[in-house]
Amino acid sequence: MYLSMNGVPIGGHLSWPEFAGLASKTGFKGVDAMLEPAMAAGLDKTRAMLEELKLKPAYVNLPVEFRKDDAQFAAGLKKLEEAAPFAAAMGCPRMMTYIMPSSETPKDELRRLYKKRFSECAHVMARSHCRLGLEFLGPQQFRTMAPHEFIWKMPEMLEFAKECGPNVGLTLDAWHWHHAGATVKDILAAGKERIVVVHFDDAAKQKPEDVRDNERLLPGEGVIDLVGFLHALKKIGYEDSLSLEVFGRGLKQMAPEESAKLCLDAGRAVLRKAGIEES
Repeated sequence: MYLSMNGVPIGGHLSWPEFAGLASKTGFKGVDAMLEPAMAAGLDKTRAMLEELKLKPAYVNLPVEFRKDDAQFAAGLKKLEEAAPFAAAMGCPRMMTYIMPSSETPKDELRRLYKKRFSECAHVMARSHCRLGLEFLGPQQFRTMAPHEFIWKMPEMLEFAKECGPNVGLTLDAWHWHHAGATVKDILAAGKERIVVVHFDDAAKQKPEDVRDNERLLPGEGVIDLVGFLHALKKIGYEDSLSLEVFGRGLKQMAPEESAKLCLDAGRAVLRKAGIEES
């Protein structure tokens, strides 16, 4: 496992080369890759930059709009035909997206639609040996935004992912894992093949109705059992990134260098506490 610099705490102030450069300068071993600018730069230039900076690309976002009409989905699927082999060739055969846990559409109907669309994405990605991680969102804030509740528990999202394809699994965010009431046993049940991407963050002790997505803490500052979380990942043999996706805490308002260093130091402290060395 290794820590990866995420764009959320940095606030979107930097270009892709600047962002990667800051990750390397700060001491991160990984960086959450920006797909579009990387593809615009080209494969050779992107690979050379990552090699020079000694960075591992953690993951890229799925470039497919699956929430809207068929035309927009088809256009995104066409983009994926080029994006998947590019991502794999740059050393990043992992993509992720999140799924809202409530909708205007009844659950059964939405589940059928999403299963069809993610299965199509998985089929395209499989040709490049790419995997897709689906993120479940745990807070009550999101579960009650729309009239129809959708998938928000880890075991149910895992079951859904398996139905979408052998190369589909989970994006496991420690914050959502905590707020969805998931456990170490759920991580062990998922196994290495179904944990595609991991987000690393912490949460304050709050009543469910008070929890807000943009109020997260750095690893080690809150109440999440991150040591148990990490030990479970180690037990299943997870070997990829821990992306420090920390919304709030004033990180975006800081200088990018300060924010990046705080994230890295916090992440390393929890890894030491868990007795885990970065690789």
